[in-house]
Amino acid sequence: QVQLMESGGGLVQAGDSLRLSCAASGRTFNDYAMAWFRQAPGKEREFVAAISRSGRNRYYANSVKGRFTISRDNAKNMVYVQMNSLKPEDTAIYYCGARQGVLVMTNSRYPYWGQGTQVIVSS
Repeated sequence: QVQLMESGGGLVQAGDSLRLSCAASGRTFNDYAMAWFRQAPGKEREFVAAISRSGRNRYYANSVKGRFTISRDNAKNMVYVQMNSLKPEDTAIYYCGARQGVLVMTNSRYPYWGQGTQVIVSS
C-alpha cells in the first residue's frame, strides 16, 4: 500500500508556472505507475499526465501537452508535474494517483489517491 500527499498548489495568473509535488510513502515506490488527475468544480475528475514505473514512458492529456511535464524521482519517492503557460481552464484540484503495474489513463484504475492540492489560475 502507498500513501500520497500533494503540495505546491496556489493562486497564479494566466501564463505563470507552478510545480506540483506528490510525496509517496512506502519502500516500493518504483512498483507504482503514477499519474496526475484534476477536478474542476462541477466536473468529473480528468486525466492530466501519467508516468511509468521507471519514468521512461509518459502520457499527457491533449489539453496540457506541450505545457505540462510529469517526472519522478524514485530515490526520493516523489512525482512532480511542472505546469507552464497556465490558463484559467487549468483551475482545479489536482490529485496524485498510484497503481501497481503499467500506467493507465483511467482514474478508476488508480486505487491510491492523495487529498489534492488546489490550483487557481486568474485571467
